[in-house]
Amino acid sequence: MTLRRALLWGAGALLCGLFLALGVWQVQRLAWKNDLVARVAARAHAEPVAAPAPDQWPALQADPSAHEYRRVRTAGEFLHEKEQLVQAVTDRGAGFWVMAPLRIAGGSVVWVNRGFVPSASQWQTTREAARCTGAATVTGLLRRSEPGGGFLRRNDPAAGRWFSRDVPALAAAAGLPPAAVAPYFVDAGADTPCATPEGPVGGLTVLRFANNHLVYALTWFALAAMTVAATVFVARDGARRRLPGQSGASS
Repeated sequence: MTLRRALLWGAGALLCGLFLALGVWQVQRLAWKNDLVARVAARAHAEPVAAPAPDQWPALQADPSAHEYRRVRTAGEFLHEKEQLVQAVTDRGAGFWVMAPLRIAGGSVVWVNRGFVPSASQWQTTREAARCTGAATVTGLLRRSEPGGGFLRRNDPAAGRWFSRDVPALAAAAGLPPAAVAPYFVDAGADTPCATPEGPVGGLTVLRFANNHLVYALTWFALAAMTVAATVFVARDGARRRLPGQSGASS
């Protein structure tokens, strides 16, 4: 075998192996995504359980996905004066999430996403009517903190501009002691307490997950097959050209 043919087959084998490995990886990702969708659906539609208590927070921080999207219930008193508005894009359009700390038994705090409002100015005129006075019970989905901010937009606590539901940052801006704040927040359901027709609108948690892994896997496998076919074609064509009388004569 000539050096050129060896390089051709080596390059073809390398590319084919790479494409096959990427295809197998996407198949594994597909299995993971299907399992995730099934787990989220089961958790989101199950009967609510008590939200993780302070003694469970260390384990929750170690494995945030263990309880994410679990349907939970908690009760306490809202600290309305410490609420923050976080920019949001929902099925209802652009607007804000109303994030409010809920003081639960024992003095600990759980941040609650009370729901969606279309504008900050409208919320300012209607928020008094939507305040819970006294104890309130919240049923919703447990969500992990969203640190930092949004795409190319950092949270600016000093200016009150929030692009993600960053629990530690929200707690710090509200002057709440970190050790007393749950490492998660709760997305209130459609029965979010004390809501008015103007909001907040709960139950808007997105439970749809992009799942294109099968398409990606088929694409990589197709590229692997095309690489094999192209390598064989080039090798055979080169061999044919080297046969006596096949190279052609130039005049």
